[in-house]
Amino acid sequence: MNRRTTALAAIALTAGLTLAGCSSSDGKPAGESSGKSSSESSGKPELKVSGAFMPQPVGDMAGGFLTVTNTGGEADKLTSVSSGIATEVQIHETKDQKMRQVKSFDIPANGELKLERGGSHIMFMGLKQQPKQGDKVTIELHFEKADPIKVELPVEARNHNPKQH
Repeated sequence: MNRRTTALAAIALTAGLTLAGCSSSDGKPAGESSGKSSSESSGKPELKVSGAFMPQPVGDMAGGFLTVTNTGGEADKLTSVSSGIATEVQIHETKDQKMRQVKSFDIPANGELKLERGGSHIMFMGLKQQPKQGDKVTIELHFEKADPIKVELPVEARNHNPKQH
């Protein structure tokens, strides 16, 4: 199996008390990160991370946002996120303006998973430090089938929202 960990570019981060997010980079161009994957001909998941950011936190919680694109012929699932910056990292969905923890997010074959403000996101709880705008927070995304992907989330302004740019 062809394994590759690539960098995730940091996008503007908006910090909210209730949301936490992260993405990391391992030296690739900003805005793009490829996970370890198999060749397209094998039908395995081919994962790439982009648009990652964390808004500067307020309090001891933060949100993280990014997009995972799967160009492979097989679906996968994001099952967890880990980071040393918080005592706990969860994945949340938002429905009817209420957040709730979920066990996984589907990443369809030839599709994408968007973790964005007002929707599904990464939640950092019990922050061990307060990252400031301009810092980077390292996270690791864990999947059902694909190898983990390390991502550096750039910390952006609290009100950063890429959809508004």
